[in-house]
Amino acid sequence: MPVHRRRFRIEEAFSGGDATMPEAADGDVGLVHREIMNELRAIRAQMASGRGATAETIGESVTREVAEAHALLETYRAQIEQCEKLKIELDLIHDAISRTKREIAVLHGKSFDGNEMAKVNGELGAVVGGTEEATQQILEAAEAIDNASSALSKVTSPDQQKILSEEIQERVVSIFEACNFQDLTGQRISKVMTTMKFIENHINVMMDIWGGVDAIKAHAPPHVDTREGDARFLNGPKLDGDEGHASQNDIDALFD
Repeated sequence: MPVHRRRFRIEEAFSGGDATMPEAADGDVGLVHREIMNELRAIRAQMASGRGATAETIGESVTREVAEAHALLETYRAQIEQCEKLKIELDLIHDAISRTKREIAVLHGKSFDGNEMAKVNGELGAVVGGTEEATQQILEAAEAIDNASSALSKVTSPDQQKILSEEIQERVVSIFEACNFQDLTGQRISKVMTTMKFIENHINVMMDIWGGVDAIKAHAPPHVDTREGDARFLNGPKLDGDEGHASQNDIDALFD
């Protein structure tokens, strides 16, 4: 497609087929000269305005791109800071999990394996068995003493009285021997308590890893007593400072 361009008056003035400028008077020459100069000034002004507009457009484009680049850079910086914070938090979680694993491994290796728990169960079983045996021995001795004392009050023979007195003394010695179970029981329970303390200490360490007892309590489910019937009242022997147990005064008050 042909390109149409502006046709200046100077070209129209010299167009007409003749290669030579027609002769003109001095006034005509001056007029032509002024027209040429005006056209040149018009061309110069047009070119200058085009360059100014182009330079202004380029400057605005560059300014806008620089602003967009700065905004994008700030966005990337903010994202990098968030990623760094997230990495720190993940490192803390990883460290807490690793430390918890080590504590669980120690508990499993020294407390929860078969040998240690079997030893604890054996010690507690021995305590129960020794206590039962000593109690039975004490009761038998007390019954024998009661029978011998009753018989002693009825006999008058010195020999029989001596025999009954010796039997009472033997039964008293038997009671003293049976009371030695307390020492063995204390030793066995001390072993169990040592194991329980070991477990408790490592559990406390794990709770400290995850924020301490208060943080763990915040996630603990509410305690709900699911016992039914008389089982709800079977709370076992009362310890010093326990609540929820009826005292002897409370029981006596029922009969007043």
